Amino acid sequence: MERLILNNLLKWKNSKYRKPLILKGVRQVGKTWILKEFGKEYYENTAYFNFDENEEYKQFFETTKDVERILQNLMLAGGQKILPEKTLIIFDEIQDCPNVINSMKYFCENTPQYHIACAGSLLGIALAKPSSFPVGKVDFMQINPMTFSEFLLANGDENLMQYLKSIDTLEPIPAAFFNPLYEKLKMYYVTGGMPEAIFMWTQERDVEAMQTALSNIIGAYERDFAKHPDVKEFPKISMIWNSIPSQLARENKKFIYRVVKEGARAREYEDALQWLVDASLAKKIYRSTAPGLPISAYDDLSAFKIYLVDVGLLRRLALLAPTAFGEGNRLFTEFKGALSENYVLEALLNQFEATPRYWSESNPPHEVDFIIQRENDIIPVEVKAETNTTSKSLKKYKEKFGDKIKLRIRFSLDNLKLDDDMLNIPLFMADEADRLIKIALEQINYKTK
Repeated sequence: MERLILNNLLKWKNSKYRKPLILKGVRQVGKTWILKEFGKEYYENTAYFNFDENEEYKQFFETTKDVERILQNLMLAGGQKILPEKTLIIFDEIQDCPNVINSMKYFCENTPQYHIACAGSLLGIALAKPSSFPVGKVDFMQINPMTFSEFLLANGDENLMQYLKSIDTLEPIPAAFFNPLYEKLKMYYVTGGMPEAIFMWTQERDVEAMQTALSNIIGAYERDFAKHPDVKEFPKISMIWNSIPSQLARENKKFIYRVVKEGARAREYEDALQWLVDASLAKKIYRSTAPGLPISAYDDLSAFKIYLVDVGLLRRLALLAPTAFGEGNRLFTEFKGALSENYVLEALLNQFEATPRYWSESNPPHEVDFIIQRENDIIPVEVKAETNTTSKSLKKYKEKFGDKIKLRIRFSLDNLKLDDDMLNIPLFMADEADRLIKIALEQINYKTK
């Protein structure tokens, strides 16, 4: 299966400022696979060292900081050839190896001719711990679940993906493309972006195996909860994790601790929630009070929403059966459109540097699903899971903040269209949002000149 992150890895390889790479991503998102594929395609050979399978390798980093000696020991122990510039060295499952992480400083300073890529599950947790971290001596890259575009490639629909990439005007998409893309998106909501689940559907067409794959991934994550250093936090993490579908099923999706457990208080559960966020299993989206720059300056830290790392995992955790795939718009509208919001958020996180926020006010009640910062523009985004797309909240947001808002975005099942300052993007084009916004802003600026 083709992963678009290969392009970023190739840029890293060719950069004259290259440092040892730390590839972050949740368990079973494809970190090891992509690094091995990258090594196979762009290097003479790959030297792979797994610190979970071979714990004795850790000792080589405990006794010396001389990286040439470390590599010599690894070559002898693993029987793997390591050549400067020509070998990709992969250190896998490094989350429990602080000495390995710290050694990246010496690889960076003393032997930049070696190409090193590190990976591991729960690396976000390991890196959040106060320890001797090689600040400024490593490059970071994030691998997320497969996007809808990557799903199309895996499903043999390269023609549909190429069509989406070729769109350069904000005109309605012909039914010959719109209808199959709409159907494929329903399939993506069912599988999500975890590579094994996509493989079971696109290659095997086996719904039961796909369901099992998602269940196994959720089970692996739940076993990881026990790795919290404080045993008392384990049940709290589980309760928060299992509450996420019901949090998202609410009209107001603001995270409420009492949904986790009756009488629960923030101070009792906030560490457990932060563990899920550090592990990248959950995404925390703060409420924004106003459309200012930088977007983070207007965060209301007391109000936030929580989403899952992957739309397929959210569907599976909510116990929504794949049969909903055949029931019209049901997948898009299920539990207040939560699957659609989760899917759009994943697409936005892949395209914009700043994490999106959301906006709301209580009297009268209005909520804009996401607020994004694109360069120096703050843009409100609404997700509508149906073709009935009247949006009182986007209208209210425009009335309230007026001249600060150049463009409003609505993701829906309606066709592509720019109407004054309202850009409607079909849900299946979420991966193209940044490019479409650029076209829309250019059009708006041209009209106002």
